Amino acid sequence: MQTPPLLWTLEEINRMSKEEFVASLGGIFEHSPWVAEGVYKHIPFQSAAQLHGMMLATARNAERSRVEALLRAHPDLATRLQVSPLSASEQQGAGLDRLSPEEFARLTELNAAYTEKFRFPFILAVRGKDKDDIIQSIEARLNRSQEEEWEQALAEIGKITAFRLNDLIRGKEA
Repeated sequence: MQTPPLLWTLEEINRMSKEEFVASLGGIFEHSPWVAEGVYKHIPFQSAAQLHGMMLATARNAERSRVEALLRAHPDLATRLQVSPLSASEQQGAGLDRLSPEEFARLTELNAAYTEKFRFPFILAVRGKDKDDIIQSIEARLNRSQEEEWEQALAEIGKITAFRLNDLIRGKEA
């Protein structure tokens, strides 16, 4: 049985030490605790939206190599490799843990083509989507330019991290 994540109020987040803040919120951006570390200096936050906005700005305004590392930190969808607990939960919710062998092979093929073209994995906020939505999305996005897909991947990270942050904050401040 998986342990549910801890829930905090915004007030509790605003009282955290830097170490607690990074340990608690560092996983919101896939394997990139530097984002949480970078926004800590802006405490106190007036809302979860403000906190999230600052996190996104920190990620987007980082050196290009750091942003590339953030993009590359995301797992391929439906991979059978080890993924973070948050990614695993999100992918299970979209049914990616129940693909037929043919669907798995198709998604593996699409993921490989996408990564070869863009040099980072296909990133999609899968909450509320099913496997057919996901396959259609990757097929459509394979036809985009590098710049369009860079921006789309960052927009998807924005959606993913908003879901993750809101899942961790309880109370009216969210």
